[in-house]
Amino acid sequence: MHFVRNASYISEYKLLITFEDKTVKLIDLKSHLDGRIFEPLKNINYFKTFRVDPEIDTIVWENGADFSPDFLYEIGIDFNISEDMKNEKGIEYILKSIF
Repeated sequence: MHFVRNASYISEYKLLITFEDKTVKLIDLKSHLDGRIFEPLKNINYFKTFRVDPEIDTIVWENGADFSPDFLYEIGIDFNISEDMKNEKGIEYILKSIF
């Protein structure tokens, strides 16, 4: 079982998520916003309002929408950053220079 420790908005419906095992994954949720609970997330401004809920260890929105951390881990693409880069500049800095 996986746990979301940190999440950052990248672009469109993409998030960069750090898990409990320090794995960092780029996750595109665009094709996973089906169903009534996820309908509001199609509004990109609302999508950006996610937060990490430490009680359930995943990303959530105010309307009650959330995704299983195991699902997020499964659909994510590994985003490898050397330990030196993580410590020296931070993930947000690196992403700004890439995107």
